[in-house]
Amino acid sequence: MKKTIKRLLFGLLAVLIIVIAAFGLMFGKEIQTIASIKKVDVYGMYSIEYKADYGLDKLVESGGASSDSELVNFVVGNLLKGLPLKFNIPDFGCSTFQAKTDDGDWLFGRNYDLNYVPSMIVKTNPKNGYASLSVANISVLGYDADKLPDNFASGIMSLAAPYVMMDGMNEMGFSIGVLLIKDEPTQQNTDKLDLTTTSAMRWLLDKAANVEEAITMLENMDMHASANASYHFQMADAQGNSAVIEYIDNELRVIRKEPDGLQYLTNFLISEDVYGFGKGQDRYEILENTLTQNHGILSEMESMDLLQAVSQDKISEDTGKQTATQWSVVYNNTKKTAKIVAGRNYDTVIEVSLSR
Repeated sequence: MKKTIKRLLFGLLAVLIIVIAAFGLMFGKEIQTIASIKKVDVYGMYSIEYKADYGLDKLVESGGASSDSELVNFVVGNLLKGLPLKFNIPDFGCSTFQAKTDDGDWLFGRNYDLNYVPSMIVKTNPKNGYASLSVANISVLGYDADKLPDNFASGIMSLAAPYVMMDGMNEMGFSIGVLLIKDEPTQQNTDKLDLTTTSAMRWLLDKAANVEEAITMLENMDMHASANASYHFQMADAQGNSAVIEYIDNELRVIRKEPDGLQYLTNFLISEDVYGFGKGQDRYEILENTLTQNHGILSEMESMDLLQAVSQDKISEDTGKQTATQWSVVYNNTKKTAKIVAGRNYDTVIEVSLSR
């Protein structure tokens, strides 16, 4: 009887070991990814080293996603293993600009303005794409001041973080940032690849080496704006190119930086026939004056000072909620590094590099 019980226990133990091993083989990369989450700022900024495959190639090969709900269905089925998720992309106001240092490094500065949201620095290194670092608004995934990715269980939803990035830079020195426009949402409907606002940015970061490659990619896809809103983008690269992408009546517009010119952006359209539609003219004027006076030459810290000068902390006229700069980031497209400030605490700078 004792021998029988021992054999049974050993058998159960063997089965348990096999199950654990199989689980580890199936979800090992996801477990490593979640285990990499760290809190990097008390304001509520985290970092994650993405080890798993977030399935971008599969998404593109399947034809993409023509709505947030389609993207959510893909993420739930391929990354979250059936766990429920609902994207909630809020209205936000932002500022971007390109500058150059005295040493010749090309910089891309960006403020992300909204009511309080937790955020995440996302490092990815896909097999069939460029390594990148980006900053994600993880409130889109359901996180808030009372629910944060502080343990393994609460960190699971962070597996979707690559698809909720709002700005970023890849290993080739290509950067992009998205800015809100209060207008009818872009809905292009042809026979091209379908992507939403954030999944398009992920695609560009993973596959575009420079601004011109990114423009070509956008010309060969249908943009479907997220969250019933409209957006425009500024893109910049390590060669000093910069371009603004806008969608007017569902038509792609490309506004390239003039040779030896300057480029910066807030939350109004700059296409000639609709110039000024939107808001952020006050911030735009500060960007314009500072960059013009300095002939576009700013150090990384001077660029952060400019972001501080156009940062926000006020009550929104539209929502009645506090609108404040949630993060400021200066990407060095030449050195592939970034300086990041969370929650307007400009005395504390987080430094990140794609080389480590």
